[in-house]
Amino acid sequence: MPRDRLSVVVTRRLPEPVETRLSELFDVRLREDDTPMTRTELAAAVKDADVLVPTVTDTIDAGLLGQAGDRLKLIANYGAGVDHIDVATARQRGILVSNTPGVLTDDTADMAMALVMAVVRRMPEGLTVMQKGDWQGWAPTAFLGGRIAGRRLGILGMGRIGQAVAKRAAAFGMQIHYHNRRRLRPEVEEKLEATYWDSLDQMVARMDVISVNCPSTPSTFHLMNARRLKLMKPSAVIVNTSRGEVIDEMALTRMLRAGEIAGAGLDVYEHGTDINPRLRELPNVVLLPHMGSATIEGRIEMGEKVLLNIKTFEDGHRPPDQVVPSML
Repeated sequence: MPRDRLSVVVTRRLPEPVETRLSELFDVRLREDDTPMTRTELAAAVKDADVLVPTVTDTIDAGLLGQAGDRLKLIANYGAGVDHIDVATARQRGILVSNTPGVLTDDTADMAMALVMAVVRRMPEGLTVMQKGDWQGWAPTAFLGGRIAGRRLGILGMGRIGQAVAKRAAAFGMQIHYHNRRRLRPEVEEKLEATYWDSLDQMVARMDVISVNCPSTPSTFHLMNARRLKLMKPSAVIVNTSRGEVIDEMALTRMLRAGEIAGAGLDVYEHGTDINPRLRELPNVVLLPHMGSATIEGRIEMGEKVLLNIKTFEDGHRPPDQVVPSML
């Protein structure tokens, strides 16, 4: 007798090749429309499924996991970040958690550099003028931004993405500095030509550009708080492609409006889609709708990692991208 296929619930629409392959391999329930599941729908999913495939828009907390049925044994997250999943509680309940690390490194690093360029060279202001039809022609003093080459870039979080940002920034002639929980190995530092700062305060005070590339953890919540933002030079800019909670968004907005920071480029926000309306009004701020990982190639590769984690689990082995609390 053929064994029953794993029951898999997917919480959001995924690229068609990924959904098709999931359907071929498992007893999968796909999302009909691309909206987040409600809390009630998530509760029903964890009661009935062997495997849940959530995304960053789903909150898988202790309360939800408390409603899980005995069948749920794997949460195969579609994404690298797992701060929306209570990994410790899942582990206590015998539920494995996996993610998709490494896939989006280049895509996110590309977006970080795009934000640096957009803010420093004032691209949104130029786009606004062109879209309104207000351009009067070239002028020697119009839309003067700054030169990228020679600027000091301070990278907050020197993991895969931080190092990818460093390589790109170096190609533009920027000077690379970083702060990290652990200092890189000397040979990696030398290859990146990166200067390590044990004190984040001292690094922030000396940089022309800050790039936030650290994960969201209890220790990184508001790591760039009001006090630390005030250490930045008035001519400096900050970009964030990691998690919105790392920056105190209210304090950042106040300082941008007061001219205490020259500009910001944000792809993520402290309160999700509930963005401070005053932030939207500023001409020196570039706001993107969480597009850092938004490439066709990247999203399909994420799906392939999810498939591999589920299939490996089905075969009785540890998923290659299993997440445990000690990793967070």
